[in-house]
Amino acid sequence: MNLDSYVADFMRVEKEHNYSITHSASLAARAEQRAHRVGDMRTRQQLLEHYAIERELADRLRDASRYERRHLYSEVYNELFCRVHHHPQLKSDRAPRQREVGELLDFLRRFLNDSTVLMEIGPGDCELAIQAAAHVKRVYAIDVSEQITRGISAPSNFKLLLSDGCSIPVPEGSIDVAFSNQLMEHLHPNDAREQLKNIYRSLSPGGMYVCITPNRLYGPHDVSMYFDRIATGFHLREYTARDIKRLFASAGFGRMHFYAVARGRSLCLPFWPVACAEVLLDALPHWAAKSVSDTGPLRALLGLRVVAIKPR
Repeated sequence: MNLDSYVADFMRVEKEHNYSITHSASLAARAEQRAHRVGDMRTRQQLLEHYAIERELADRLRDASRYERRHLYSEVYNELFCRVHHHPQLKSDRAPRQREVGELLDFLRRFLNDSTVLMEIGPGDCELAIQAAAHVKRVYAIDVSEQITRGISAPSNFKLLLSDGCSIPVPEGSIDVAFSNQLMEHLHPNDAREQLKNIYRSLSPGGMYVCITPNRLYGPHDVSMYFDRIATGFHLREYTARDIKRLFASAGFGRMHFYAVARGRSLCLPFWPVACAEVLLDALPHWAAKSVSDTGPLRALLGLRVVAIKPR
């Protein structure tokens, strides 16, 4: 599907859901305004180009068989970064990324020590994994593509391993802490379940999986956030805390802790307040749920930072 087809499709959906379009603003202008509000300063044409290309590639993944997806994950991500030269992950300005890595490492370090074997799945530019290497015994970074990480300078206790999107190519029971940030939503739901079982297998008894993933209730969170009500780009499925709890339990995990994070501080929460907030938001119309959940306190409560522990 070409760009014009995606724009026409989006406007059809807007009409079906009775969304109002400001008389003086086109679809691209509205997307540009939304992007600029969250710090993405690309032009409207660049946003449309990114949206069209990512949705085209995501549809290829959604429609593929299990066998085909094993090869497609690396292919579509490499193709995205080659075709979308202005993709935010390819930006030369490293300051925002450094701030993000610093905040994530502050959160993660409570689970690490100098004897920890750490594994990051979906490390992107590997910046976090490389910085974490100074605090642990060994780091494995598992990804489907090496496009972003080519030419990086890594410490001796760091190793990048390529995966087909589901496999976790480390020995069984060899990992103390597994970590992923914004990963699960990029996988086909069937592959997410399979990968989760492989992560569980890789953990030592008592090992933990620290998983950060966006909450569906205030999404979407991929490039389609500027155009659609639900994720249609590389976020093949976004989850709620209730979804995550069921999914992790089915993979064998025992205890699970949910963390709320705001202004650099984190608080470990019981599951019930998060679940109750989700049930209440689910009962609201989409526009009302979006407005309510797009506030600082609700984002902190609903932001999915889950620590799941493998039984000993």
